[in-house]
Amino acid sequence: MSLYFVYYIYFLSLFSLIYMRKHILLSMMLLEFIVLSLLIMIILNLLYSFVFYLYLFIMMFYVCESVLGLTILVTMIRNHGNDYLNLMFK
Repeated sequence: MSLYFVYYIYFLSLFSLIYMRKHILLSMMLLEFIVLSLLIMIILNLLYSFVFYLYLFIMMFYVCESVLGLTILVTMIRNHGNDYLNLMFK
């Protein structure tokens, strides 16, 4: 996998996040796609250095971030009934 392809995936998901931010679930999925592309970049850079404990440490923070986002999403759906971002700021 080429590093340019990973950059393309990263910027495509970043622009998608900027333009499609109506639902929280869609925003969270795009954020996880950005995190996945960053993780692939880290893997490609650490491939020859054998520093895989750094990969596991970063992966732990990504998993905690996604669990926190899902917790906020479930709480918001229970309180408001949907996941529109416009209803949060009224």
